[in-house]
Amino acid sequence: MQLLSPLRDIFRLNETQKRALSRANLETIVDLLFYFPSRYSNPSEIKQIRDVKIGENVTLSGKISKLRTRKAWKRKIPMGEGYLEDLSGKIKIIWFNQAYLAKMTQEGQTVQLTGKITGGKNGVYLANPELEKNVEQSIWNSSANNQLGYPLYPEKRGLTSRWIYHSIKKILVNNLVKEIKDYLPKEMLKKYNLPSLKTALIWIHSPQNKNDALSARKRFAFEEVFFIQLKRQHDRLEYKKNKSFAIDSVEKDIKNFISRFDFELTKSQQKAIDYILNDIKKSHPMSRLLEGDVGSGKTAVAASISYAVIRNHPLKQDFGNLQVAYMAPTEVLANQLYESFIQYFKHLNINIGLITSSGCKKFPSKVKPGGWTNIPRAQLLKWVANGEIPILIGTHSLIQKTVKFKNLALVIIDEQHRFGTNQRSKLVRKDGFAPHFLSMTATPIPRTLALTIFGDLDLTLLDEMPLGRKPVITEIVVPEKRNKAYEEIKLELKKGRQVYVICPRIEEPDPNKEMALNVKSVTAEAKRLEKEVFPKERIAILHSKMTKIKKEEVMKDFSAGEINILVATSVIEVGINVPNATVILIEGAERFGLAQLHQLRGRVLRSEHQAYCYIFSDTKGQKSLDRLKALKTAKNGFELSELDLELRGAGELLGTKQWGISDIGMEAIKNIKMVEAARNEAQEMIKQDPELDSHPELKKVLVSKNLNLHFE
Repeated sequence: MQLLSPLRDIFRLNETQKRALSRANLETIVDLLFYFPSRYSNPSEIKQIRDVKIGENVTLSGKISKLRTRKAWKRKIPMGEGYLEDLSGKIKIIWFNQAYLAKMTQEGQTVQLTGKITGGKNGVYLANPELEKNVEQSIWNSSANNQLGYPLYPEKRGLTSRWIYHSIKKILVNNLVKEIKDYLPKEMLKKYNLPSLKTALIWIHSPQNKNDALSARKRFAFEEVFFIQLKRQHDRLEYKKNKSFAIDSVEKDIKNFISRFDFELTKSQQKAIDYILNDIKKSHPMSRLLEGDVGSGKTAVAASISYAVIRNHPLKQDFGNLQVAYMAPTEVLANQLYESFIQYFKHLNINIGLITSSGCKKFPSKVKPGGWTNIPRAQLLKWVANGEIPILIGTHSLIQKTVKFKNLALVIIDEQHRFGTNQRSKLVRKDGFAPHFLSMTATPIPRTLALTIFGDLDLTLLDEMPLGRKPVITEIVVPEKRNKAYEEIKLELKKGRQVYVICPRIEEPDPNKEMALNVKSVTAEAKRLEKEVFPKERIAILHSKMTKIKKEEVMKDFSAGEINILVATSVIEVGINVPNATVILIEGAERFGLAQLHQLRGRVLRSEHQAYCYIFSDTKGQKSLDRLKALKTAKNGFELSELDLELRGAGELLGTKQWGISDIGMEAIKNIKMVEAARNEAQEMIKQDPELDSHPELKKVLVSKNLNLHFE
């Protein structure tokens, strides 16, 4: 057995296990060693059945029997039932909408169940418990308070925690960990009191106590953030090696431009403009993230900076304009931005172009004074290439090979986090000139998360709302208060306002499907509302499975007021601007994170009309209700995102699993000191040794990780 030995050569595997290992990217012995447990069992938490009380969440262990599946008499939902018995007594188990659990569990098997003790007409039962099979008590002596049980690993279909545990145990017995070289410098381990790699691997898979496990997890969490930061800082250094256009801005001119806005800038907006203007004065490219709540005025900041750029001439010229490219994630948002920029710049007689897959536009139009006109794509590309169009707005069409800029000085990306270092490098000209880069997001991100994921960007916050905006009135609606909420919504509809209804699912769940969530769906809820609640209103649906053309059609109709109620998934979360939509109703709110709920609520914060947000929740748990109530008290989205991180964990926040950061790495993101320490170490190391030539092992591991992280 060697570190690089293929697992299929060492262990006897069936075809299902081979496929599962492949899906988990576990090919060799060393891969398995770096597959860490998600948690550890805790024997001291297990209660006896005779001691349980109604309403408490408990963990029970015993033999399971009398398993069966059936459908509920009234609602016809699939159910799994059985009994759990230990030495002290017996209790009924019911799984609602998870009948498959009864099918997957063997009669007489020893299991561990964690769930809520519930009292009903038919007596006391354990409701919807989490099931842990293959329970192995007393692998270690559990007498001490800080003692842990056995490690529990993330399972894949065909790959059980039990198999992983026993396989790793064999590897540890063979003492292969001593052959792995530690890639973190010894002085760094000493400085932050981290265990060596060999010790950390042993402690994470077979901790003798909680301190061992925590120490090992701390080491791997630190190193993951450190590696991300090394990559980010290296990318930042490489990008800054390029030259850029030094933008000269005259304060008086900028003030004159801003004075034409029909609103007053907040202090936060003014501060952001000042920061960015200071950045783009330099001859190396700016890389900045502008983060602000929905409706905080990021577009006005972008317009002001764009004005500062286009009033500059290209190098060694006293005529012409530098160019700005502004990219949006959807055609709807690109068109909205185009209309906004026309309003901002119409007094200057500046050419503004729009490019999307549906076509191209140019402002001003010779045939429609004060308006835009459709033009052929080839003509637009020609004008962009020779510098006649200083501002070009568009979707991903902007960065296709056919789009050539003559003097691109600023790239603005709105709500499009996939645009990372690689895409930026494609915009660098052959003569080494790179545009300044401004990324903007309305997604509230905790500071630790932003420092980690956006380590190569400077961060600016817009944490104030424009003057005159009324806060959204937010109501948490429990089932018995639904009808009252519907009546209030009808009053808004009578005033001519429009409504969003958000559901967690697109289609109704398949009752026979494993893990099917019994939550409201867009299709069924739209039919119900049309039939039972709002029969006189025009209702439409919007979700991600619709064709692009159909989605655009629905949004155009909603924007034009031809649809009164739009029933949608969270697809409407980003960038949709319909000032007349003043009500949002969110079904199954406990299924969303606080930051996401706040984002959705921001859809109705687009005018000076009073806006309303109804949070519909069927949860009876006090903890969930308290979490939702934070929406009424938190001052802004950043406060909510920090709370989400605290309550739900980083793995839940903003779908972070899509970033390619492991669960153990996400643990570090709760700890600002650890993130800052890893960031400082990475900055210093890259500054001293940009190519990591004096740390060959570290460099090898960094390259193998291929950390091109971005949002999905």
